[in-house]
Amino acid sequence: DFRRGSVSMLSLVVSSSLALSLPRRAVLSTAFGTALAIRPASATGDLIVGGSPIKGDESIMAPKAHGTSAAPVQGNLRWNVDVENADRITNYNRRFAEFGGYWKQTDFLKEVSRTEPTTYYDSVTGKPLFRAPIGRSMDEFLAESNLHGWPSFRDQEVVWENTRVLKDGETVSVTGTHLGHNLPDRAGNRYCINLVSIAGRPGGAPQ
Repeated sequence: DFRRGSVSMLSLVVSSSLALSLPRRAVLSTAFGTALAIRPASATGDLIVGGSPIKGDESIMAPKAHGTSAAPVQGNLRWNVDVENADRITNYNRRFAEFGGYWKQTDFLKEVSRTEPTTYYDSVTGKPLFRAPIGRSMDEFLAESNLHGWPSFRDQEVVWENTRVLKDGETVSVTGTHLGHNLPDRAGNRYCINLVSIAGRPGGAPQ
């Protein structure tokens, strides 16, 4: 139908003109080939998820009114994550992450749906960044995240309208929120993301 045709055409346009840059470590180069393939996007309501990765440049992370963002993180982030730590990691940081396994010490596992995909929102703007699991079970998503220490997303689970990957693999929002890094493996791109960066509420919230 028209909607599916539009989504497929969008995937073709994005994938033909934009591709994820190779991380610095040559050992990851074989996994990068996966990102060059045309990946179909899926639509959930007005939200288009998945498709080929979109690269960004350093200008996204230029200094703004609040670190690399225009504002602090929301004051009532989901899953009882630490707001102060979230603000430091998302707005005043390019290299470091919440400690491995932190996501399991929040209310995330108590509250996240085991039967339906969950949409993850920018902790600053409330814009959707990821939706998971897609193309796998929740048990598989949790097992992979547990193995690596941080919530781990795949290409088909990224909202590329609002998310970019920089040349060195840093994964950010289009508004300057530091999210994590792309660490490809044999299965393809794997976005290792701080929970504090994607614990926002949709549409933003009063600070």
